[in-house]
Amino acid sequence: MRKAKVLYKDEWAGTLAQNSRGDFEFWYNEAWLNDSSKPAVSLTLPKQKEPFRSEHLFPFFYNMLPEGSNKQVVCYNLRIDEDDYFSILMATAKSDSIGAVRVLVMDPSTDAQGK
Repeated sequence: MRKAKVLYKDEWAGTLAQNSRGDFEFWYNEAWLNDSSKPAVSLTLPKQKEPFRSEHLFPFFYNMLPEGSNKQVVCYNLRIDEDDYFSILMATAKSDSIGAVRVLVMDPSTDAQGK
């Protein structure tokens, strides 16, 4: 399973994961959920205890991906398959994103909230 930290204004808000079948999950950290002053990372991913699940990358994260020739350059230079949205997101959303949300790859040995 591949995992990434989802940071909101440099605070760890939740975790994005992709399993071996290619399905995606997103869940909020418990501390983020319990703090009423912390917002949802997206209107389409409201704060809730249960993880969100999808066969496709969630639209909020998909919209963070580069498009067109920018995507081609990123994929060519980093040798990433153009259909590997998780890897593209990890390569581009760690520092080159617009807005308050960044996405950082997690060390596979890191256990995010027991998942």
